[in-house]
Amino acid sequence: MTWLTPLVAAVAAAIAVPSLIILYFLKLRRREVEVSTTLLWKKAVQDLQANAPFQRLRRNILLLLQLLVLAAALVAVGQPELEGQTPRGLQHVILIDRSASMSSLDGEGGVSRLDAAKREAVRLVDSLRGESLIGSDRADEAMVIAFDQTAEVRQQFTGDKGALRAAINAIEPTAAPSSLDEAVRLARAHLPDQTLVEETGAVTVEGLKTRGVAIHLFSDGRLPDAQRVLTGVEDKVRFTRFGTPDAANVAVIAFRAERTYDNPTELTVFIGLQSTDRVERRAELELVIDGVVERIRPVTLPPATTDAPTLEDGTPPPPDLWRPGTASVVFRLERAEGGLFAVRLLPGDGADVLEVDNRAWLVVPPARQLSVALVTEGSLFLVSALQGLPLAKLVEYTPDEYLAASRRGETGAYDAVVLDAWLPPPGDRPTMPPGRYLVLGAVPPPPLGAGDLGPGEPGVLIDWRRDHPALRGLVLDNVVISTTRNVEFGPESAVTVIAESDRGPAILDIASADLRAVVVTFNPADSYWPFYVSFPVFIAQALNYLGQDPSHLGLDARSVRPGSVLTDRLPQGAGGVAIRLPDRTEVSLTPAADGRIVYGPVRQAGVHEVTWSGERTPADLEAGGRALRPFAASLLDPEESDVGAASTLSLAGDDVAALDPSRSNVNRRLWPWLLLAALGVMMLEWFVYNRKVQI
Repeated sequence: MTWLTPLVAAVAAAIAVPSLIILYFLKLRRREVEVSTTLLWKKAVQDLQANAPFQRLRRNILLLLQLLVLAAALVAVGQPELEGQTPRGLQHVILIDRSASMSSLDGEGGVSRLDAAKREAVRLVDSLRGESLIGSDRADEAMVIAFDQTAEVRQQFTGDKGALRAAINAIEPTAAPSSLDEAVRLARAHLPDQTLVEETGAVTVEGLKTRGVAIHLFSDGRLPDAQRVLTGVEDKVRFTRFGTPDAANVAVIAFRAERTYDNPTELTVFIGLQSTDRVERRAELELVIDGVVERIRPVTLPPATTDAPTLEDGTPPPPDLWRPGTASVVFRLERAEGGLFAVRLLPGDGADVLEVDNRAWLVVPPARQLSVALVTEGSLFLVSALQGLPLAKLVEYTPDEYLAASRRGETGAYDAVVLDAWLPPPGDRPTMPPGRYLVLGAVPPPPLGAGDLGPGEPGVLIDWRRDHPALRGLVLDNVVISTTRNVEFGPESAVTVIAESDRGPAILDIASADLRAVVVTFNPADSYWPFYVSFPVFIAQALNYLGQDPSHLGLDARSVRPGSVLTDRLPQGAGGVAIRLPDRTEVSLTPAADGRIVYGPVRQAGVHEVTWSGERTPADLEAGGRALRPFAASLLDPEESDVGAASTLSLAGDDVAALDPSRSNVNRRLWPWLLLAALGVMMLEWFVYNRKVQI
């Protein structure tokens, strides 16, 4: 137990307690009155017999009750508290996880983890030290940050508990994955600058933040980037865990559709499933196309497994050591039309604590063969690879011929352009013109591209993203490059490295609102790659990735992950632009001069419909006289769907043990209860006094 103002209470006790007792020692001065007899006034006669001003202290219940009232009040003046885990003397940062896993319904009474976290955060706010009416202590200050994949300050540092409670209660759940690193960096960025006191006066040093803060994290601990979080040396981190370690959840973790190259009407739909249950699960999977159930298939999900042994007392291994069971389902359809595809996982009779990951959506474009332009000075291998593909149109240009066709406006008819060791001159543009490009042996310049630092040493491909549409199923570890390229790009660029050699990045994916490019930084002619079957397969998959999407921004352009930003380009002259969210609310959007729209971060899972008045492309729909373009937002995150609550939070500098919210972890003020007890004793004293007077 701690005391906030013990000295004030001691001084008050030294004055009040002796004063009360002296009142009972003093003898009353009585007025002389003649009476006929003293038979009924024996006590009065006894008092008159004493000549001294003080009398002997008798046993008196009123004195005892008054001492109890005074003791309770004096102890309350000292502001005692039962000490919990809430640090004193630091600023408090309240981080509340609102990611998808926090919507799991495994709390007491069926409440979600987020609701339980908000309730515990309000308890923390109530336990903070307020403005003291006695003494000069300042109120504790706290700020509130809600985070998922992005972080948002909901309340700046303040000692106003009402404002802090309102900010906490206003936090809503999202369908986005979680990222702790950004939330901690945002919190430290909002700390006030430190003031140094020197002989010449106080100096505020910009950029030098407050030395230490108390970070209160309310989460289930499913934070994949926690080990990258670096806190200050003097920071106090307190992790309150919500959820159960063995929570059972089934989820859809992958959803994609592909058409075959030689027969685009043949559509293959791939669905990946996951279960964290410790027993085998039987469920059903529905495939829905444009709102109509197309297929229903029973599935069996294997149980979660672990290599860690069970402890001697029977305690199972912690949730971090369990691997969810996975399964996959493939649907093959003959469908030339596109549409809005959806899958729904029906969990059956078993437990399923999270609903948001049971469904996923995908916008599938209609079947078509690609129209491709090849810009080259002559490449036998590349021409042969392209001629072997089932393309609707293949036109070969020299660089000068392509520039002339571009000036005539003829190049916009191609679904993709292959650039062989050549790039369009920048002219007035800092980057490449809008479009879809497969670039071989050249590197687009910044800011969208990367900086080409010249030729490098011989190398060999050592790693590539096997889940990328352009590289899926390829074996590239035997590709030897005689001359690599040295490239660099900043962390804010639109470049993603999808293949690397032992000398650096080898294949890049560049994406923006109006440009998509797959870039092979080295010239394939300077390697053995054209002699392997993986080369024409890569050309085919890369072109399919670039050109099949009707929005011309890649196969994933109509799919957006919750927590990210939705961007697209509408036809020129689009007006009255709005986006209809899955909960049917509408948000107005203002397109840029070039038709670009931006909305986000996306918070909800489901179909987001962008509508506008004006022209529409052949891939857009029409509804109520307005153009409509759907976007699918699905969680599809195996780590976020692995909802077992963590027992330890592993940060970059330390491991933080989880606190159980069912136990009292906050400081509890006792002085309000003492004042209430004093009031109760005062009522008892008043009752006893009145009884004695009546008697």
